[in-house]
Amino acid sequence: MIRISINTNSGNYDALIENGLLRSCGSYIRELLPEGKKYFIVTVAPVRKHLGKVVDDAFIDAELDHQFIEIQDGERHKNLKTVEDLCGKLVKLGADRGSVIVALGGGVVGDISGFAASIYMRGIRFLQMPTTFLAQIDSSVGGKTGVNLAEGKNLVGTFNQPELVLIDPQSLETLPDREFRSGLFEALKAGIIRSPRIFGFMEENRERILARDFASLEWLIAECVRVKGAVVSEDEREHGVRRILNLGHTMGHALESETGYKHFLHGEAVGWGMIAAAMISVGMQKTTPETAQRIISAILAYATLPKVEVRPRSILRRLTSDKKTIDGKVHFILPTEVGRVEIVNDVPEKAVLQAVEELRYLSQA
Repeated sequence: MIRISINTNSGNYDALIENGLLRSCGSYIRELLPEGKKYFIVTVAPVRKHLGKVVDDAFIDAELDHQFIEIQDGERHKNLKTVEDLCGKLVKLGADRGSVIVALGGGVVGDISGFAASIYMRGIRFLQMPTTFLAQIDSSVGGKTGVNLAEGKNLVGTFNQPELVLIDPQSLETLPDREFRSGLFEALKAGIIRSPRIFGFMEENRERILARDFASLEWLIAECVRVKGAVVSEDEREHGVRRILNLGHTMGHALESETGYKHFLHGEAVGWGMIAAAMISVGMQKTTPETAQRIISAILAYATLPKVEVRPRSILRRLTSDKKTIDGKVHFILPTEVGRVEIVNDVPEKAVLQAVEELRYLSQA
């Protein structure tokens, strides 16, 4: 069992990581959250199909009063209507202030569940049981919750730290290959921003990682959670250093929004966003062409990314409405070397337009 502590001003909690953890999740929840009256397990149909019985049995064995609630799957359903529907179901099922929401699924389930928990009856507790690689290494830790608007991604939300994060790498066994590879780009991000060790491990162990060797995944997940936890502990509300976690997300969110959340998976968009950041960094002489090429090569080695078929000017307009825009200035996170990045707010429009054009060209190759 790997236990990683995340300490924030809002509260402290642990992320537990172990192969096969879902089979005993109920006992850990009973031990760490003994005062929970009833647990509402929020999930989506595919996750419930593959993992629902394992989790149900674990809760029954621990004698935890629980009920499943299914929400619609996919990024396009990550909106206020889904939150309203979820809250309505909680009312009908008798959820009160002593209830606990359990997010069983990927980042969309976690974001919606955490947001609903923060506003239902002015706030009830929740915990994360992430089942996608992206959620296990990134979105389940740190307390960011929220939903999308038509105008942009994650524009409505709250900071709401979970009570506990339970991560079982074996839950990735049935994850579709595209979803799995999508999450790997966030792992590369962790390496680029703070951990040459993670980046080097992913360069050297590509075949084992793609084969879903669970020992390798357990190590990689734990190292990524350590990076995320350390950054969040330093800056919970993203006033300073936490912004480095947005590497690739400035451009990535714009790509997702511009294509209606139907063309790219989140990690894929972040992958293109990190490539764009590397290109911009070279153009602004923040890094060397060799470092940028190393980053780009590592990203492209893990998946064939969807084509970029957007208008550069449209992406530029999207960037100005991103929540990372402050005082009218778009903030980019640019890599300077593997393990170090810089927050930059003076990226010229020309550099952004050129980067999108280069993404378009590279994606056609």
